[in-house]
Amino acid sequence: MQFMSVSWLASLRRDALRRRVWFHVLSKVERSVVELTVRYVDQIRSLKLSLAIGRVVCKILEALRNRFLKRVECVGYGIAEKISKIAVGWGYVEASSWKHDLSFIRFLGVNTVNDIPV
Repeated sequence: MQFMSVSWLASLRRDALRRRVWFHVLSKVERSVVELTVRYVDQIRSLKLSLAIGRVVCKILEALRNRFLKRVECVGYGIAEKISKIAVGWGYVEASSWKHDLSFIRFLGVNTVNDIPV
């Protein structure tokens, strides 16, 4: 069973280099593991190698996430938690799930972050 292809890993590496994440997020050993895998491996079969590559991929993907989206989710989560608590206090029990709804969190976050005072 193949979890990730080497060509996908190469394209992820290219994106990380283009967006200036490659050297900031990864250690020399982690970069070397990916480089050697892309260069010399046709298909990842080893469980140990796939786990090592998986950790590196997670670090890269987290770093590649949009900073704006991170900020929106951080701000939106706090607001969603407060709104959820208020609605539950008013007797709407289903509102307790609002603080875990990513779409609702992002909606509140975007509205708050984009609210520019005049």
